Amino acid sequence: MSDRTPPGDRIAKVIARAGLASRREAERMVEAGRVAVNGRVIDRAALNVTAGDRITVDGRPLDAPEPPRLWLYHKPAGLVTTTRDEQGRETIFDALPDDLPRVLSVGRLDINSEGLLLLTNDGALKRRMELPSTGWLRRYRVRVNGRPDDATFEPLRQGLVLDDEKFQPMQVTLDRQKGANAWATVAIREGRNREVRRAMEAVGLTVNRLIRVSYGPFQLGQLKPGAVEEIRPRILRDQLGLDAPEEETKGTKPRGKGQKAGAKPGSKPVPRRRRK
Repeated sequence: MSDRTPPGDRIAKVIARAGLASRREAERMVEAGRVAVNGRVIDRAALNVTAGDRITVDGRPLDAPEPPRLWLYHKPAGLVTTTRDEQGRETIFDALPDDLPRVLSVGRLDINSEGLLLLTNDGALKRRMELPSTGWLRRYRVRVNGRPDDATFEPLRQGLVLDDEKFQPMQVTLDRQKGANAWATVAIREGRNREVRRAMEAVGLTVNRLIRVSYGPFQLGQLKPGAVEEIRPRILRDQLGLDAPEEETKGTKPRGKGQKAGAKPGSKPVPRRRRK
């Protein structure tokens, strides 16, 4: 008996890459008998297929997978970063424009946080961008209640240990005091659950507003809350080493109230056209 791995990719992965469903949803489609390969209905997801196989779902040919795409989204506060919420709260996917294809979020922002959230149509790209080894800085504007001075943040710069959990050193700059609140800029590389809020609580400060302004080379810029803007394929190629399509899309078109947002710190802004 051969131990060689069959050529191709698992059927659920191929269906997910085509944007029809998540991999788990695709596995359920297979189990329900909705998927056929080369004219034969299959009932198990442990099957590899290649580009030469004919795949249909509910009798319709499976579209070829789209190339990886990436969008900037200005998440407003009050939305949950999940596909569905057990408590019935509104999710980011409820609020996204109807003409956006099926997308995945790169990382999360908690319900009370706002600012830049990256969206992609490609699961492999999502996983790659979330890996700690990628080492991309996530930068935040943070408003805290209190009157900290620069020394207040020194434990954060050294690296905290909270409940036996080691936080990497943060970059923290005290920006200004405004009444009972202070604004600071915080940059982290790991993105642990509620990392910035927990770190501020550890030094006696309560975060009452948190805005992510950049994720690696991608910046929030002037993108309005609720707006979505696609990153040009050329920029995606340059920043992530991906192959761009032969014909790049003509401009990026923000939805909602979006305006142009930069992609790389210090780079020349790319002109974008507003949707008519």
